[in-house]
Amino acid sequence: MDVKFLGATETVTGSKHLVTTDNGFKILLDCGLYQGSGKESDVLNRNMNFEPSEIDVVVLSHAHIDHSGNLPLLVKKGFLGSIYCTPPTLAVVEVLLYDSAKIHENDIEYLNKRRLEKNQEPLTPLYTSKDVDRCMKHFKTIPYHADFHLNPEVTLTFTDAGHILGSAIVNLKLKHNNDKTSRLTFTGDVGRYNDLLLKDPEIFPQADYIICESTYGDRLHEVDIDAELHLLNVVRHTCVEKKGKLIIPAFSLGRTQEIVFILDKLKNNGLLPNIKVYVDSPMSTSITNIMRENVVCFNEKLQKYIKTDADPFGFNNLKYIQDKVDSIALNTSKEPCIIISASGMMDAGRIKHHLANNISDPKNTILVVGYCTPNSLGGRIREKQKSVKIFGEIHDVKADIEIIDSYSAHADYGELIRFLSCQDTKLVKKIFLVHGELESKIAFKEKLMKEGYEEVIIPYKSETFILK
Repeated sequence: MDVKFLGATETVTGSKHLVTTDNGFKILLDCGLYQGSGKESDVLNRNMNFEPSEIDVVVLSHAHIDHSGNLPLLVKKGFLGSIYCTPPTLAVVEVLLYDSAKIHENDIEYLNKRRLEKNQEPLTPLYTSKDVDRCMKHFKTIPYHADFHLNPEVTLTFTDAGHILGSAIVNLKLKHNNDKTSRLTFTGDVGRYNDLLLKDPEIFPQADYIICESTYGDRLHEVDIDAELHLLNVVRHTCVEKKGKLIIPAFSLGRTQEIVFILDKLKNNGLLPNIKVYVDSPMSTSITNIMRENVVCFNEKLQKYIKTDADPFGFNNLKYIQDKVDSIALNTSKEPCIIISASGMMDAGRIKHHLANNISDPKNTILVVGYCTPNSLGGRIREKQKSVKIFGEIHDVKADIEIIDSYSAHADYGELIRFLSCQDTKLVKKIFLVHGELESKIAFKEKLMKEGYEEVIIPYKSETFILK
């Protein structure tokens, strides 16, 4: 029995890990897209380095595109098995995959117009909406805590990861030919304790082997005593004092709903200035509706709040924008306002247009509320570079750049250690660190060794390990 690391090794994106049992049953843990590195990402996404038709099943930890986004290509290239996830993940991933296909189609259309002018051969998108149609037929859902037999050798159980709606810790029991059993846990992405919306990450069963994320393995989140006050101060300074626009790049799933919920509370308490708030993302609108249908996944505080405010994601002056014409109109409007738009790393979607039109005006503010890979547009803006390239043009960064890290959906190293504390370190044979930059993984490895874990491994891409 072995595990081969195919993605999210040297980077935080492209999650793919292949488990092969003694009898050759192949389980792919996640099938995500590489993101944030332009042409390099496209090459990595097109070349999976394994034969899709040989994969028996896929187990999806959660819906984020860096974990799910290459599933349509997997099916396109010959995968015939089932894709297992939690019920909320299925609802969310359908929205995200169709949006991803649309982005690929639009990007290729734009590039091919330029290639045609140069008499170059046209390119094909990574996948299309029709490929997503075929992919969605492979999904099957398993609720949290149910023991499900993938085959006679393998039992799967999902526990709540607390990262985004539907996110799961993947717990596998794998029988060897000698009748012994190995217990393998894949964390996917681990959420934070005391999250605004979701429940805490759950205790998970004792494992022999753990594949653990390490996005924030070298740092602690900023201690923002009152993140709501911080946000309110940014709103007042930008929209009231400077009479500018507050642009908030935010992932459509999770982060957008968190920001809207905070604004909803500020509005109910009479603290939010009388300005318009726009959520400019068709996907955010769809995801928010899915969130409204999954109240059972919310934490106790939010469920209590809903008893006094039935819709924590809606209030007067808040408008969800779907039509492209209305989105374009925001760029010509001079009114002070808040614009929340996807994507969080700022490399795709309507946010790029809002940045291009607003980043060079000192009246405006760009508020970064989450992790961005260093090579992404968001990473460059987060670093407060003096100029950035958007749609091929250089834009001077004259708007204020504000950062609130406390909204991150990823556990920091302290929270990861707390999450792992349910394990008897003497029984854990190996921990594999993935989904993090190298510096982050090295730092986290040192911390885990001090906690008593004897063998902490940083795998390289395509490296294979035997699970005894």
